[in-house]
Amino acid sequence: MNNIRGIYAASMSVLNKDLTLNVDKTIKHAEMVINNGCHGAAMFGSTGQAQLIPISEKINLLNKLSASKYKDRFIIGTGFNSLGETINFMRVAKSLNFENFLIMPPAFYKYGDKEVINFYAKIVEAIPESKIILYNFEKLCGYKFSSDCVEELVKKFPEQIVGVKDSSYNLFENLKLENFSIMPGSESKLLKGLELGCSGIITATCNVTAELARKVYDDFQSGNEQTANEKLCNVRSVFEQYNLISGLHTFYKKKENTYENLLPPLSILDEKSEKDLINNLEKFNFSIKSLMAA
Repeated sequence: MNNIRGIYAASMSVLNKDLTLNVDKTIKHAEMVINNGCHGAAMFGSTGQAQLIPISEKINLLNKLSASKYKDRFIIGTGFNSLGETINFMRVAKSLNFENFLIMPPAFYKYGDKEVINFYAKIVEAIPESKIILYNFEKLCGYKFSSDCVEELVKKFPEQIVGVKDSSYNLFENLKLENFSIMPGSESKLLKGLELGCSGIITATCNVTAELARKVYDDFQSGNEQTANEKLCNVRSVFEQYNLISGLHTFYKKKENTYENLLPPLSILDEKSEKDLINNLEKFNFSIKSLMAA
């Protein structure tokens, strides 16, 4: 999976009542979004509460995920500020034959392109056989990749730096690199991105829009009329009115109560916001009932 293409969900993590990771249900959820239309799923991205889940629980999940029939369709997020923990976690994943990783630069400290290049260089030096998707999300980590930085990383490590998830949206329109996956982080950028040569998307809301997003992608590849993109973008716009993680878990708890469990400081939506979310989605004929029937 050197050149990653298609529709990927930033998969949700499902927790027990005591806020430990429910490994079986988290894997079941990831497999479900693939069954619903996604080409694959990114585990332990920001939507999967990666920064909040203990490394021991992540490793427990990897051990079981390695037996999934969809094993080759998973991208493994790291979600650590620590370089050492990032490398150690990747080594465990590599020992289980996972090779594709989604890695965000560390949060909190201020730094520039030079320091970011050094961060990824240390990872490549430690695990040269890895395939790394850069995670560009300034809102979360405080750093925004420049085109120059991405180009320099690809020049230095063409076999390891294979793509970027662009959730800051400053790269997907103008960055042009051969054999390199450019994946915007929103369904609203899917069609335009494909027209510009992007490879697909990795998004939080593909946990609910997998079927719609896949239709937009397939219709583009086939040259068919776009009949699903407007609804896809409308559904995304509704969820964007709220914290995406809170909104998604609130939506899914209509299916199963386990989804209401979130690690602090995250929480599900309050009663009024939940009602507004459900009502606004129903305006576009989108509901948990219709999703489960798909």
